[in-house]
Amino acid sequence: MDGKHMQIGEVAARTELSLRTIRHYEDTGLVTPSARSQGGFRLYTETDVARLMVIRRMKPLGFTLDEMRDLLEATDRLDAEESGGTEEREALLERVRRYEQAASRKIADLRAQLERAEDFAGTLRTRLAAAP
Repeated sequence: MDGKHMQIGEVAARTELSLRTIRHYEDTGLVTPSARSQGGFRLYTETDVARLMVIRRMKPLGFTLDEMRDLLEATDRLDAEESGGTEEREALLERVRRYEQAASRKIADLRAQLERAEDFAGTLRTRLAAAP
């Protein structure tokens, strides 16, 4: 385990995710609390927070829950002490590479969309400035 445990409220504050969202990610199997308190409260570690941050960063790029799960599974396996042979490691790295490429494409699409939105806002500002 990686040290100190946090309750869900602290994790929510650190990740800027709602309690409901964190519970949803738990229900869908994307994150699992590392422990439970004697009173049954979910307890999380820094590793759990890092995992939630990956999910949080994937969400606005339009990745699905299944894609999030797939990437997290690949990175979990890469991080595991007993990661398999060279062939398995290369296959896992290729999976991660595909997500990096997809993220780069999605970012380019968002930049183009933002540029169009800024042009539109500029057109409106020009129109308003020219209005009598």
